[in-house]
Amino acid sequence: MIRHTIGMVFIGLGIAFDFLGVLGLIRLPDVYNRLQAATKCVTFGSAGLLFGVFILQGFTSFGFKVLLAVAFIFLTSPIAAHAIARAAHRSRIPLCPESVVDLYEADHELNKEGDDAVA
Repeated sequence: MIRHTIGMVFIGLGIAFDFLGVLGLIRLPDVYNRLQAATKCVTFGSAGLLFGVFILQGFTSFGFKVLLAVAFIFLTSPIAAHAIARAAHRSRIPLCPESVVDLYEADHELNKEGDDAVA
């Protein structure tokens, strides 16, 4: 009985994270902010759902497959988000007008000046 309740709590938290992530995809202004919301949605939402299923199923073969899926999500989601954000920045997709600081661009300019000084 307690295992069922805990599993349902994790599933409910996963659904809540998925809902808030989708809301962020709709409401946030640019690709970089939306990417942050989508990553949270996938990482915590889907992993929460899967972990809730693991708690409900227990240590069965299906439960171990669910744990492998959770580990895969936690390992790949942040890396994929970083790659997409870097590609968007290199493609010069602009920030929203409300963004006032672009530290990645400032770091890139600083490295470019350092390369010119060496040459």
